[in-house]
Amino acid sequence: MSNCETIDSVCTYCGVGCDIEGHVENNTIVKIGAAADGYVSQGKLCIKGKYGFDFVTAENRLRTSRIRRAFLQKNPQIAKRVEGNVTPLDATWVECDADTATTAAAMKLNEIRQRYGRKSFCAIGGARTSCESAYLFQKFTRHTMESPHVDNCARVCHSPSLKGMRKTIGEGAATNPYNDIYETEFMIIIGSNTTEAHPIVANRIVEAAQKHNNLAVIDVRDIKLMKFAKHKAIIPHEANLLMLNMMARVILEEELYNKAFVENRTKWFEVYKQKILDDPYTDPDYFKQIAGFEHLSKLIPNIAREYAVKKSMIFWGLGITEHLDGSYAVMAITHLALLTGNIGMTGAGLMPLRGQNNVQGACDMGCLPYYDPDYQTPKEEGLMTPQLVDAMLDGKVKAVLNMGEDITHIHPNLNKIDAAFEQLEFLMVQEIMMNDVASRADIVVGVKSAYEKTGVYVNAMRRLHLSQPLVESDLPDDWEVIQMLDNKMGGDYNYQDSSEVWDEVREVAHRRFSGASYMRLERHRKRGLQWPVYTEDTPVLHLLDFRTDDGLGHFHYHGYTPRGMVPELIEKQRVENGFYLTTGRTLAHYNNAAQTKASEKLNKRYDEDVLLVSEADAEAFPSERAVLRTEHGESAPLLVKVTDRVHPGTLFATFHHASSRINALFGDKRDELILTAAFKSVKVEAVPA
Repeated sequence: MSNCETIDSVCTYCGVGCDIEGHVENNTIVKIGAAADGYVSQGKLCIKGKYGFDFVTAENRLRTSRIRRAFLQKNPQIAKRVEGNVTPLDATWVECDADTATTAAAMKLNEIRQRYGRKSFCAIGGARTSCESAYLFQKFTRHTMESPHVDNCARVCHSPSLKGMRKTIGEGAATNPYNDIYETEFMIIIGSNTTEAHPIVANRIVEAAQKHNNLAVIDVRDIKLMKFAKHKAIIPHEANLLMLNMMARVILEEELYNKAFVENRTKWFEVYKQKILDDPYTDPDYFKQIAGFEHLSKLIPNIAREYAVKKSMIFWGLGITEHLDGSYAVMAITHLALLTGNIGMTGAGLMPLRGQNNVQGACDMGCLPYYDPDYQTPKEEGLMTPQLVDAMLDGKVKAVLNMGEDITHIHPNLNKIDAAFEQLEFLMVQEIMMNDVASRADIVVGVKSAYEKTGVYVNAMRRLHLSQPLVESDLPDDWEVIQMLDNKMGGDYNYQDSSEVWDEVREVAHRRFSGASYMRLERHRKRGLQWPVYTEDTPVLHLLDFRTDDGLGHFHYHGYTPRGMVPELIEKQRVENGFYLTTGRTLAHYNNAAQTKASEKLNKRYDEDVLLVSEADAEAFPSERAVLRTEHGESAPLLVKVTDRVHPGTLFATFHHASSRINALFGDKRDELILTAAFKSVKVEAVPA
């Protein structure tokens, strides 16, 4: 390629955090690949990483800022202030620069705060942008706006992992690097369709499994990874906690637990043990009465035994966390590690597979209502996103600042969310594309994408990577927009570049980031550094102590409560009057598909959401399409595909396209502790379309 420059940076998609090489010509990305010596990528990228860069120049890319005409009509003082700095775009919007947009936004935010009080404002987002922007996002909310209400999309994914792991071992992050897959003797993958959602991690898992035959895969449907598994366990919906507690009982009853580890590094073991042994739902024989799943009474003990006697790792995804008992299931997973000593060493540990490219970083930066940066206790705790939605409906929250989170697409109970957002007096969105939530905003500020800016991202294994621009853009970065807002509301932010924001992060969140200077991150751009970073980084956590107050691992038993599919199969021997739906991703698309739809190579593979139906249930789907319904709402007509990969009585659908309205099917059922939506199981009625 003539005049082609190669630039190292970080992939903008999932939490794996692959290093990338952008091939750039005339300020245009022409190709993306991975360096042969890439530490995370190992020289390979998934199709999203390779082909999903067309969004940078896509037709619906936000290249300016926009203000809704109706907003200006309702706010004549603001309209007068920005008059002369806006130009017509279409019947809905006028265009302007970010300075004008933030002037209008600051005026409205000041008015709302004065009229309704500081808690009438909330901020939602931050996991799709850099740590610098996420940090300033929560700082602006808490200090400039004086509101405690800040949250991010961890609320709909791995908040239960953070809750469950912090409760038991004091830290809510992956304990080991990905390459420990090559050092382990046994792996359990549960509730993670890893080949689709985290392909570059899956490459390592498949390679190790083919070599050592050391893989167990547990899911509610037959996923691709099961092809490489020694133990393949398809379980009923909402049976994660049931099965995990059964594994613990087998380990206890057969005395396979690591007595020295339990004695020296944990507490409350005896109470936990007695509760397990006294609980009738922890006996694997319970599965003998669950129609279609009787074989699990033998398979679960076999998986438990192999996990206990070998150096083992457990990986999980949203199939664990997006349930009523997601936090408790994560605690059950950490209990297994504590029982067997499979933590605090190379090749043994706990690996929650994070979704967004910087969801770990956004949480580290304090984009949570109950944590300041570095997981410190805030002076005032705010509301979580589902509570904020209720507060919008109640008229208590009047204004929302949204940064990089398509809440009106990816959150549950869409009809309720629609009603809540209609109640708002002001919605401002910082985005790179005109996605669903941006289309509803009063003010939209177009910002730089990950491929146009410098910033730190933290991947699913705590590894910091410093991105650098592949192409130049005159759009502002997210943190720059926040700085404009702050200054116009009387604040004194005066950061000259992202490195100055990051230097403040290193001081405020020094427990994790004090030694992670831009200079060091530039020097180790491909390898990255795993937090906590002091003079060196920390690949493996909990080597000597857990990060609890007393340094010990804590047992906190919570029993399984029968609900949904399991009692139905016991009482009726089959699923009646509907189907149990679970949702997930496909390899070609990412989350709300705003970026991946812009790539023809990706979108043509999967240009609409598909409903997978068991061969045994094919007669109930006579048409090419079906509409799914619950008491909360209904989907659009979905393309039906009959397969042998889903169990009778169950369905699977992706959720990438907003037009499908999959999330309208889900109500307010959510994790008991942390309010993460129960996206992985809902009883639906299917109607031919």
